[in-house]
Amino acid sequence: MMRFPARLTAKLAKVQIAQIFNFGPAHSLIHCVNPADVLHPGSDAPVSCEKMQRLIANPSPVVWIGDNEPLLHAGIGHFVRAIAQSGHFVFLETDGTFLRRRMHEFQPLPELFLTVRIESQQAPEFALVVEGLRAARLSGFFTVIHSPIHEDSDVAQLTTLRGFIGENDVDGWVITAGSTDQAVVRKAAAARSLISSGFWRRFSEHVEDALLARTQGRELRDASASVAASSRAETHEEGVGVA
Repeated sequence: MMRFPARLTAKLAKVQIAQIFNFGPAHSLIHCVNPADVLHPGSDAPVSCEKMQRLIANPSPVVWIGDNEPLLHAGIGHFVRAIAQSGHFVFLETDGTFLRRRMHEFQPLPELFLTVRIESQQAPEFALVVEGLRAARLSGFFTVIHSPIHEDSDVAQLTTLRGFIGENDVDGWVITAGSTDQAVVRKAAAARSLISSGFWRRFSEHVEDALLARTQGRELRDASASVAASSRAETHEEGVGVA
């Protein structure tokens, strides 16, 4: 049976009420972070204490750690613990293949949700993912499955996944659109009807908003960088022509 912790419910509700009455910033429920932006590869130390302090001071009640595989970073255990102990709820998203091997580096805090990305039970690494999930549950961690929806996703497979979630006592299920394409967004919205818990359905929507906003921001930065590079190249070519 899926559970949505009361403390997290209360924190989200508090921020939403503040937003309704203009007491808080908009879109501040979930802050997405790529650990590669803060941690040195192969080191426990952050790239910069200033970045770490800004992350800890972020007003969002939830920090979603994803993008590149977080468990590939040596310092991820310290990183997660520092954020959770600062009062944030942390969703650590992983593909699950390293979960059992790295689990001893984390503590089963009430603010930490080990979130495993599962798009299909047909994936060759699924058995390893299941092993990690079960070990996490036995160790007392909150566990969540995140199922991103893409244009070619078979939603029928999610029905089978729903049975797996119930049988393995997973605490939560998040379904989001994997891209900003409107057909994919509609497909994800329809797929969320498979989530039995109203709390997790609504939380899925918040996660989707945060992840898509991050994707759009990255696309804009990439487009701006491409335009700037093209402009520099044109300027260089004009300079060569004049010379």
